[in-house]
Amino acid sequence: MKQTLPLLLALSLIATPAAAQDEERDSLREGWGLLSEGSRLILEGLADEMRPMMDEHVLPFIAELSELMEDVALYELPERLPNGDIIIRRREPLEPEEDDTADPGEPIDL
Repeated sequence: MKQTLPLLLALSLIATPAAAQDEERDSLREGWGLLSEGSRLILEGLADEMRPMMDEHVLPFIAELSELMEDVALYELPERLPNGDIIIRRREPLEPEEDDTADPGEPIDL
């Protein structure tokens, strides 16, 4: 019995730091969980506040941008000429519009 008491005391002293480390790990995990949950709630709140602004300003801008991107597909890549001019050619030339009001031989007043 005299020999088992010091042995039990030594084992309890060894086990105490391990239990403390487990508790510390659990509290650290719990803290990270609370932190991530709080961050998620903050970001959801910001998204809810920004939604009306997005609907009013950003979505129409995206629609206009997509229309412009369709127009960009009508043109070739820009070319730089030796004199420094930059030209952008259409992929398919436009058909000339017929104008009934103008007479080709008539001078134009500027």
